[in-house]
Amino acid sequence: EVQLVESGGALVQAGGSLRLSCAGFGFNLDEYAIGWFRQAPGKEREGVSCISTGDGTIYYSDSVKGRFTISSDNAKKTVYLQMNSLKPDDTAVYYCAAQSIYRASWFIGSWESTDFDLWGQGTQVTVSS
Repeated sequence: EVQLVESGGALVQAGGSLRLSCAGFGFNLDEYAIGWFRQAPGKEREGVSCISTGDGTIYYSDSVKGRFTISSDNAKKTVYLQMNSLKPDDTAVYYCAAQSIYRASWFIGSWESTDFDLWGQGTQVTVSS
C-alpha cells in the first residue's frame, strides 16, 4: 500500500525542539519531493519545507527559515523535520506529502499543497508559552 506516515508530534515548551518523521511506503522516495505542511485551527494549510530526496533541492518558508531543518534518509525511506526554537505560533497539525519530481509543477519549483498527491494523516505539534 502506498502511504506516508508521520510521527514525532508532541507538546513542547516554547524554545524547545522536536523532530518529526515521515516514512514512505510502497514507492521510490528518490522520485518524489516530500513536503511538510501545517494547519492551525481556523487557518489555511501552510507550506513549511520541502525536499527532493533525489537531488537534494530544499525549500523553506520564511516563517521557519533558520529554525527548521529538513533532511532525508533514503535507505530508511524517511524524511525528517528538525524543529528548533519552537514558538507558540508553530502549534499546528503537521502533514507530510509527496509530489512526483516529474510533475511540471516541480520543474518550475512549485511546492504548493495542490501540487502534492499523497498525504499522511498528520501529527499534532503543540508549543506552550
